[in-house]
Amino acid sequence: PNSRSPAQTPSPAQTSMHLVVIGRSNKKKKGMEGSDPMATLTDDILADIISRLPYKSTCCCKCVSKRWRDLIYHRHHRKKMPQSVVGFFYEGYNECRSPRKARYFTNLSREYYPLVDPSLSFLPNCGSLDILDACNGLLLCRCWKAADPLKLDYVVCNPTTEKWVSVPATEWPSKVGVARLGFDPAVTSHFHVFEFIDEEAWGVPEDEQDDDFYRRIHTLAIYSSKAGVWKYQTVKQGPFAIPKHSVSSFLNGVLNLAADYNLIVAVDVEGDNWWLVPIPERPDYVDDTNGIFTSQGRVYFADSDRSKLSIWILEDYATGKWTLKHNVSHL
Repeated sequence: PNSRSPAQTPSPAQTSMHLVVIGRSNKKKKGMEGSDPMATLTDDILADIISRLPYKSTCCCKCVSKRWRDLIYHRHHRKKMPQSVVGFFYEGYNECRSPRKARYFTNLSREYYPLVDPSLSFLPNCGSLDILDACNGLLLCRCWKAADPLKLDYVVCNPTTEKWVSVPATEWPSKVGVARLGFDPAVTSHFHVFEFIDEEAWGVPEDEQDDDFYRRIHTLAIYSSKAGVWKYQTVKQGPFAIPKHSVSSFLNGVLNLAADYNLIVAVDVEGDNWWLVPIPERPDYVDDTNGIFTSQGRVYFADSDRSKLSIWILEDYATGKWTLKHNVSHL
């Protein structure tokens, strides 16, 4: 009762409504000339209708009239309206400040509201937390409990609506370095949490661990908010290892992560389909693979060396075919 899961909150696709302009008959009734049927609606009723529209439709409504624009921007109605917030979280450290370490949010949206609390203070019973991943408006956090600092949970939250839900922790969350979130509100209101458990965290004896792949991924655990349980499977693909700060992207039910040795690891939400995709050739002095992005329904890889920025598009997971889209010289 104290939390609301994104699964309990209908996505814009589920609550979409369309305002239809009805053509007027050529026969005009006496006293009805020039009348606007929407003008008879009170502000509260009109705001309630607009609040049920998808974000793009709300933007269109701002252009209908000054009344509609002012209604959407009014502080009394603003929180009801779907908002699009673009920005990023980051942490700063300063020895002359208290606390020395603090988290910030930089809002890149054209509008100033809604504001985002970078401390995520709305999460209860949380002594400290780390933001592990972000996906389509939701954050995956690792939250240490205030009452028992040795115990922790995963928390998935929406920082703009301040709605959240706890995800039951596995046996290894404090040892696991890589956990990622998969969420696509256009498809479903449910989300998935992916936990990549390496050999050391799983408890593989040191003399049996892979010497060529430090922290080789041994097991994948997937949590479904719809089923409410974790599913485990031994990873038979590879071998591969994933850096702690590996960049990920989620598209069409597939999680894509940057892995060591110039690989992209892709796995679907059921864990049934895997792909290990080599990235395009890179200079020997470039070690990290971090430039994975999604745009317009495709997976992209961006690579920047000393002289140029190259952007590639993935054509096929099975063949690992990439096509060069752009080459921009730094010079």
